Amino acid sequence: MLNLFKIAARNLLRYKRRTLLTLSLIVLGVVFVVVFIAVTGSFKAMMIGQITDSFVGHIQIHRKGYLASIETLPLTLNLKPNAVEKVEHLLQETAGIEAYSPRIKFSGMFSNFAETSNIRLNGVFPEKEVAAMPLFLSRIKEGNGNLKTGEILIPELLARGLKVKVGDAVVVIATNKDGSVNGKQFTVSGIIESATGPGGRDGYIHIEDAMEVLRMDEMEISEIAVRVKDFNRLQSVYASLEGVLSREMNKMGKPIFEVHAWQKLTPFYNIARMIDVMTLFIKLMLIAIVLISIMNVMIMAVYERVREIGTMAAIGTLPGKILSLFVVEGFGLGLMGAVSGSLISVAVIYIINLSKITFDFGQQKGMLLSAGISIDELLILSGIVIVVSILASLQPAIKASRMDPIKALGHI
Repeated sequence: MLNLFKIAARNLLRYKRRTLLTLSLIVLGVVFVVVFIAVTGSFKAMMIGQITDSFVGHIQIHRKGYLASIETLPLTLNLKPNAVEKVEHLLQETAGIEAYSPRIKFSGMFSNFAETSNIRLNGVFPEKEVAAMPLFLSRIKEGNGNLKTGEILIPELLARGLKVKVGDAVVVIATNKDGSVNGKQFTVSGIIESATGPGGRDGYIHIEDAMEVLRMDEMEISEIAVRVKDFNRLQSVYASLEGVLSREMNKMGKPIFEVHAWQKLTPFYNIARMIDVMTLFIKLMLIAIVLISIMNVMIMAVYERVREIGTMAAIGTLPGKILSLFVVEGFGLGLMGAVSGSLISVAVIYIINLSKITFDFGQQKGMLLSAGISIDELLILSGIVIVVSILASLQPAIKASRMDPIKALGHI
C-alpha cells in the first residue's frame, strides 16, 4: 500500500501544472464554502439570539388552541391558576431550564388624554421577564426596565406618534373576558424598541396591573416563555416538556396545554431556513467543483498514460492494483485540497474577526460579526471533499484497469 502512495505522489508531481490547477480549484472551493458557512452561521446565530433573547424565548407554553387565535389575544384561552401551578412545578423539576416568565397578554386602547391608539400589552413579572429574556433591557431606549406597579413601557412607535415622553401620564383601557370595560392611569417609565421591526406595538406593564385592568379575581396566564440553559439541547428539553404536558387532559378528555419551540412562534424562522438552504446549495457547488476537477485530471491522466498502463498490465499487474493506483491519486488530490483549504479558511475567518465588521439587524444597530466554524464542521466538509475525490476518480480508474494490454501497448 505504501508503494501505491509513492507511485501516486510521483505521478501527480509529473504533471505539476495540472495538479496545481486542480488543487487550486479544490482549495478555492473549500475556502469559499467554509467562510460562507462561518459568516452565515454567525448571522443566523445572532438573529436567533436577538429574537429568542428579546421577546419570544426558546419555548412557550399555552392553553390548547391559544396560538391559533393569538392575533386576537383571547382572554378566554388563558391558563387557570391550577394549570399554571402544574406547569411551574414541571419547569422547576425539569433539568435544563434556566428561567421562565409568565405573561398576561391583551389588547387595549392607549391614550395621552388628547389622542388614542391601540396597543398590545404584556403583563409581566419584571425580574422573571429579564431572567428569561436577557436582551430585554437592551431594547429600552429611554427610561429603565425596573417596571413597578402603575408604570408602563410603551413602544417607540406610539411614543413618536402620540408625542409621549418618559414621566408622562397615560391611560390604558381594555375589555375583560366578560365584556366589561375598565381603565387605569399609568406613568410612562420607559420607551422600548420593537424587536419585530418598526411596526411593533407591544408595551409592558406589571402583571398585577394587568390583573387590575382586566378585573381578574385570580391570575390567569396567557403564556409562559421558557429559556433553556444550553440552546444546543433545546429540542431534548422541548421534547421532555411536550411529552409530559401532552398527557394532561381536561374533564372532556381533551389536551389542556400546547408547547411550541421558537421555530413555530416567529416568521424569522423562515429566514433561518433560507440560510440553511443556501448553505446546502453552496455545499453542492463545492461537490460539483471537486467532482469535475478530479474527474477531468484523472481522465486526462488515463489517456496520457495508456501505454504505461498497458505495460503494467503486460508484466502481470492485477487490474485491482491499477484501479487502486488511480483512486489513490484522486484521494491524494482531495486530501491535499481539503487540508490546505481548511487551513486557509481558518486564517481568513481569523482576519474577518480581526476586521470587526458590524451590521444592523432590525432595530439592533452595530452588531459585531463573529464568524466561526467548529472542528466537526471542518472535518465533515473535508470528509465530503475526500469522498467525492475518490468517487470522481473511480470511473477513470475502472477504465484504466479494464484496458486490453495489447491494444494499450500499441496506442500512439
